[in-house]
Amino acid sequence: MAVKTLNVNEDILSANDMLADNLKARFEASGVFVMNLMSSPGAGKTSLILRIIESLAPKHKIGVIEGDIASDVDARKIQATDVDVVQINTRGACHLDANMILSASQSIGVEDKRLLIIENVGNLVCPAEFRLGENVKVMILSIPEGHDKPLKYPLMFTESNALILNKIDLLSHTDFDMEELRKTVSAMNPSIRIFPLSAKTGEGMGDFTAWLEDKMGAK
Repeated sequence: MAVKTLNVNEDILSANDMLADNLKARFEASGVFVMNLMSSPGAGKTSLILRIIESLAPKHKIGVIEGDIASDVDARKIQATDVDVVQINTRGACHLDANMILSASQSIGVEDKRLLIIENVGNLVCPAEFRLGENVKVMILSIPEGHDKPLKYPLMFTESNALILNKIDLLSHTDFDMEELRKTVSAMNPSIRIFPLSAKTGEGMGDFTAWLEDKMGAK
């Protein structure tokens, strides 16, 4: 008798994609633009979100879904800005999935939002595989992580619509090769937009928020 093989990963991704499509339809019906923000731990996702809120909250109603394995440290930082935020603790899971976003979006309410930011779990592998009903996927690579990361984690870079190179204020203290990074990423994903910036100092943030607003307006 032949051994029966179950393609568990394919089944999981297929079920997630179906729910993500339904989520995206709901978000679009509500007029909310959704950004899935991904990076490794410590790259600066929360710092970037705080800068986005500073720039766009006066003009657009924003909601944030925070994903972490444990704790609500980042969610409390967002809450201090008076932006609606809900925390997802995955209890060990290395990514968010569409079912988690369904529950979180129902909790936070999206009908009055113009922008919903999903801060994914810090990981350069799993989050790229799971669609969440987003309009754009944005990833952050911090300068101290090195310019070779696209070669080690290609899916994250090929799946993203925009790449933020954060912590450029540290560029002179590293051997990060900006041109090599651009060449590698552009070969992998010719349509990706690259934004060098510093969420700490604010340098370069205007270009990214302008791009984000343009995408929001297009939807």
